[in-house]
Amino acid sequence: MMKFNPIKTGLAVAVSLMIGAGAALAEFPERTIELIHPWSPGNAMSVSQIIAKAMSDELGVALPVISTPGAAGTKGMITAMGRPADGYTIMDGYVAPLVLQPVLGNADWTYADYKPLHAAVSNAFAIGGRPDETRWSNFEEMMAYGKANPGKLRYSSGSRNNLPHMVIAKVLQSYGVVAQNIPYSADGNAVKDLKSGVLDFSFINVGNYKQDPSAFNIMLVLSELPGAKASYDGAPSIVDLNVDLGLSGLAPMGWTWWIVHRDTPDDVTEKLRTAMTAAMKRPDVREAIEAVGFVPLDWDHTQYEEIVGPVSGQLGAMGNALAWEEEELKKLK
Repeated sequence: MMKFNPIKTGLAVAVSLMIGAGAALAEFPERTIELIHPWSPGNAMSVSQIIAKAMSDELGVALPVISTPGAAGTKGMITAMGRPADGYTIMDGYVAPLVLQPVLGNADWTYADYKPLHAAVSNAFAIGGRPDETRWSNFEEMMAYGKANPGKLRYSSGSRNNLPHMVIAKVLQSYGVVAQNIPYSADGNAVKDLKSGVLDFSFINVGNYKQDPSAFNIMLVLSELPGAKASYDGAPSIVDLNVDLGLSGLAPMGWTWWIVHRDTPDDVTEKLRTAMTAAMKRPDVREAIEAVGFVPLDWDHTQYEEIVGPVSGQLGAMGNALAWEEEELKKLK
């Protein structure tokens, strides 16, 4: 039978209280913070790693980027939301899972369900053709051809009904041009068919372009941000067209905004915001992002609603353009 020892018991209680007090006084962050990235490794992930490394320098702890692809980016969001709301999990809130999938009814959240840290980067889409094309030399000449030859133009946005398809369909609708979208499971195959003449034009991402700029005639950069034109070496952008496409801000491109669970404590959120703001202002970080062909974004958390809010409505309008394209093609059969 164990005997009660008041001295030992008192010491144990004192030690327990000291440990508890130390834990209560510990400042965030004490350990590794993880960034959940919703895509497979690639250019987008390398850009996130650049920012994460700079934030790690600011916070004094490791900040690895965890690739969690699947379900059009929503798997990563669900994974992150299943973690405690303690600031040790950051979400790489790319437009597809954050805004587009909820618009399409494939997710039960909205952008307003999260606390923003800071805008990260954008990656502009472009419409490109072959440098040796003889039927047209620029985008508006191609649109004139398409108007005169309904349904004859063939293009690809990679898979169908994705964000690039929505943006391109909206542009074509604005010109009254009906074209056939040819789906591909891999961007590389679409680029190969563009070069061989199977396709007339195609969605070109920054990665495709940076690998071989001479392989494409970039006819239109689908962004109004000055940095996007620079990514495609000064090619024409939607700003240069004398037509209102109804596309503005972040709507016609890929972008990411880093976010955390809405229940994350305010003081923890503020430390993360401060660290990311400092990281995004560093010249070396901005230069590294631009070298990959992405554009660093300067909006802080106070501008989240102003910048991200309108994207949802514009994506809805672009979804209508997909339906328009499908109906017009049916009429030509």
